[in-house]
Amino acid sequence: MAISETKVVQEMKTPTAKTEVKRILGFFSYFREHIKDFAKVAQPLTDLTSRKYSSKIPWGESQQQSFEQLKRLLCKATVEPLYIVDFAKPFNLFVAASLHTVYAVLTQTGDDGTELPVAFSSTKLSQAQTAWSTIEREAYAVLVTLKKYRSWIFGTKVTVYSDHNPLQYLIESTPKSAKFMRWSLALREFSLTFKYKSGKTNAAADCLSRL
Repeated sequence: MAISETKVVQEMKTPTAKTEVKRILGFFSYFREHIKDFAKVAQPLTDLTSRKYSSKIPWGESQQQSFEQLKRLLCKATVEPLYIVDFAKPFNLFVAASLHTVYAVLTQTGDDGTELPVAFSSTKLSQAQTAWSTIEREAYAVLVTLKKYRSWIFGTKVTVYSDHNPLQYLIESTPKSAKFMRWSLALREFSLTFKYKSGKTNAAADCLSRL
């Protein structure tokens, strides 16, 4: 079952290590234009990335408040956007997968070049699906997200960003696997362009898959 547009953000786990704090900051920074006073709100978390802290970090009330406020402000920007989604404009779909869940972030690019958050999605994998390869899980992330928001994006160009290059294979060739064949046919009803984006730069979705 897919989680609602903001619940996946609301349920982000509290970081326990410096690397996780950096991922969280990268995620929220990606949408910083829509988070009022981002630098000020995020300061308690930003302080944890300084060299004086090793992997282990001190986590107190100020850090928790900062984390909760960042989540609240981003969810507010999505639920009560400062813009109206333009269904004539292209969409951007960022996907990532962990061993047990697939994640997606749907955005549109504003006239000023900033990314406008439209929806955040998370779908738990079944026990059988957890045995899938990475390409299968990330392809599935694309499929379930396209299905969920089909009424929004059908007939509109969608650029899919993933850290797995072979996803392009699904629409550019004839897969030998029966499952990939079905998925390839399902994808072809949409106007898709696949682009590689390394996990490090795919902060929009990669952070969700690692926490």
